[in-house]
Amino acid sequence: MSTITNDGATRLDAVAAPWHARLYVQVLIGIALGALVGYLWPDVGAALKPLGDALIKMIKMAIAPIVFLTVVHGIASLGDMRKAGRIGLKTVIYFEVATTAALILGLVVINLTRPGVGMHVSPASLDSRLVASYVTQSHDQSVVGFLMNVIPSTVGGAFTSGDTLQVLFFAVLFGIALQRFGENGKPVLQAIERLSKILFILIGMIMRIAPIGAFGAMAFTIGKYGAGSILVLSHFMLVFYLTCLLFIIVGLGIVSRLAGFSIFKLIRYLREELLLVLGLSGSESVMPRFIDKMKAAGCAESTVGLVIPTGYTFNLDGTCIYLTMAAVFLAQATDTPMSLVQQIGLVVVCLLTSKGAAAIPGSGFIVLAATLGSIGHVPVASIALLLGIDRFMSEARALTNFIGTAVATVVVSRWEGDLDRAQFVRALDNPDAATLSS
Repeated sequence: MSTITNDGATRLDAVAAPWHARLYVQVLIGIALGALVGYLWPDVGAALKPLGDALIKMIKMAIAPIVFLTVVHGIASLGDMRKAGRIGLKTVIYFEVATTAALILGLVVINLTRPGVGMHVSPASLDSRLVASYVTQSHDQSVVGFLMNVIPSTVGGAFTSGDTLQVLFFAVLFGIALQRFGENGKPVLQAIERLSKILFILIGMIMRIAPIGAFGAMAFTIGKYGAGSILVLSHFMLVFYLTCLLFIIVGLGIVSRLAGFSIFKLIRYLREELLLVLGLSGSESVMPRFIDKMKAAGCAESTVGLVIPTGYTFNLDGTCIYLTMAAVFLAQATDTPMSLVQQIGLVVVCLLTSKGAAAIPGSGFIVLAATLGSIGHVPVASIALLLGIDRFMSEARALTNFIGTAVATVVVSRWEGDLDRAQFVRALDNPDAATLSS
């Protein structure tokens, strides 16, 4: 159960609340009921899509201002601007190493398991019109186009386009300018802090209907795509899910252990957000709560404000695993030979095309089309084979991306010496008593 304190903090009083009043339990019930309704009454389930869409839109309307206020406050509060640059550099390096490891892991596993071998699918037998819109959108996924898109055409455009990276770009510049304004900028900094608290209270209010949104989103997913889509490609789906799990438990688990904490305790601490990511098939809608949760765990605001928004663009571990696995799977399924050199080239291309993927449903499919178009070897029309299961695959992608960014936030905070160890240990050992403070 959530209560809002006088200072604008949201306290999770789950210790005193009955089990059915806890948000993660309500979300889990909503997901289960949604899956049941979608399975038993597919038409009804598909018609419930607006419930999930409404929740996502309500949260997304606050994402841009929250990212802006958090980043500006974090940077303007720093005494040394070199620290902001150092945090940014460490973050990007960490993300590049992590995503490269994810790409290589996906490539190794798909070659060992070979789930597409023996399917003998002819690309000519697939309806290319089903993926025409994705192929069209993939043409905009060039590196130069991506870099130019980071710069908003107008300040207002950064907030209305829904592009978090544009908001982050403007927020960094604004935060630096506010810091250089010195004492004269203190009233603006105080106003930003108060506005931030108001917005986090707003998010707390919206999150009370999260179980309903998760119910509608899951009912739509099962109702529209059904269990039949899963059964046809169940082998590939199982391999992909297990690979993501391997990356989280082994890869991120080792990183977490080296940083002095348990990946399992971090996952337990973020269980409510993870359930929402699962139910809504995307992680962008939990970003405001994610930011607040990591600050409550003892990570410095300046680090949280830079790492999390950047991670939503650059730290797409699950998406990278999917890109290499899906590309090679489609080559196997269509009997298209791929040499070792071509697969290494695929990894290089994916390192570039994955940066054009946002943490929203469907983006991984668009980037897959861009990747296949870039390597020019596997028929682009073959992605129609994955169309029916992409919604289910996006859930695993989003969960992996989210956990990867959470680990990165803690690691970078520790590197910078900005992690309050005592508060972090308390939060992970007793997540139900954690306080989300803006």
